[in-house]
Amino acid sequence: MSNYKLKNIREAYKNKILSKKVYQLERKLIPLLKEMEQIGIKLDFSLLRALSKKLNARLRELENRIYKVAGVKFNISSSQQLSEILFKKLGIFAAGLKKTSSGTISTAASELLKIKNKHKIINLVLEYRELAKLKNTYLDTLPKLADPQTHRVHTTYHQLGTMTGRLSSSGPNLQNIPIHGEWGREIRKAFIAENGYKLLSADYSQIELRVVACLAKDKKMLEAFRENQDIHKITAAEVNNLPLIKITPEMRYQAKALNFGVIYGMSVVGFAQAARISNEKAKEFIQEYKKDFFGIAEYVERIKEKARKRGYVETVLKRRRYLPQITSSDFRFRQASERMAINMPVQGTAADIMKVAMIRARYKLKKAKTKTRILLQVHDELVLEAKNNEAEKTAEIIRDAMENVLEDPIFKEVKPIFQIPLKVDIKMGDNWGTCQNYPK
Repeated sequence: MSNYKLKNIREAYKNKILSKKVYQLERKLIPLLKEMEQIGIKLDFSLLRALSKKLNARLRELENRIYKVAGVKFNISSSQQLSEILFKKLGIFAAGLKKTSSGTISTAASELLKIKNKHKIINLVLEYRELAKLKNTYLDTLPKLADPQTHRVHTTYHQLGTMTGRLSSSGPNLQNIPIHGEWGREIRKAFIAENGYKLLSADYSQIELRVVACLAKDKKMLEAFRENQDIHKITAAEVNNLPLIKITPEMRYQAKALNFGVIYGMSVVGFAQAARISNEKAKEFIQEYKKDFFGIAEYVERIKEKARKRGYVETVLKRRRYLPQITSSDFRFRQASERMAINMPVQGTAADIMKVAMIRARYKLKKAKTKTRILLQVHDELVLEAKNNEAEKTAEIIRDAMENVLEDPIFKEVKPIFQIPLKVDIKMGDNWGTCQNYPK
């Protein structure tokens, strides 16, 4: 058992961040995390090299296009030079954008997204930055961090690395490998199974939305999950006052941004950017959402008020997050604390569920005497490596462990809160990027 991890857990328990139940949960998790760190996951070095070369060509192409639009060559990675080009040379309207401590108009991604439709250079710069980060963080770095003999890369997990209880990892950070988009899928293809094995991905389906529906006791959302409906499509129908048959993919995309925006305490401006709509339209959507899903709206106000009175929020298992600035006279600090107050009980409860599921999965796999190894935990997903002849058996064991996690004694007192089932999507394949649904 890692003394370092145990020391951190004891300190958190002493400081009343962890309840006794959560303290015991975290202790039980340590041996599994140690196993996962030691086992690692195999990489396809040749694929990573090929991707790096391909991505490098795209970066050069973007670089030349940016120079052409700007009319001059400059260091795109320099925030100061980029700011000069965008707001002085090209004269892009910068009202409402933040400034750095030195007084320069910020070119942070969050700021550039606000003006991405003001000039064609913005999207080019955003893509360039994203691809440069992928290349430097993953394609060029992962092979250097892997064992040269086994080609397996070993991350280090931090149990208390986030204030919500979610696991974080470093050396490398495998939590931020992109899921969507062409390059994200390609990078995931480089995570492969050993010969004679299959990779399995077991992913909780919309667990945070299920948790918030239960905490808020929102009737419409609970009903949608009970009937296994598309929650984003249902939301789109409600806020647009349209029948399901008339909901377009764009409407669903906006509703998805709205559903998750509520969980993250997103502002009108934040939602507008995420949903690619105007601030006025975003405000209308949020107002309509509060009418249609009033259980969620009431929960948001209730949790903020509770946080103001107690100075903290907590998960159903009593993992706490203290919010000393929730009553600050500074609006910015107060608003940030309110967003944390809304998000933490939801994301933290989902994190507690996942951690219990991991322990149950390890126990059930060992009891069944399989050779299956748990390799990674990434947000709501577990990645495992199973022998070819045990893959289907493993899939059923994992599904049972994760979907029935609320049967664990640790949830006995709070189980009535959860009025809908948890759902797990399982995929299987030779690499992480091309795993196929199981069963097909």
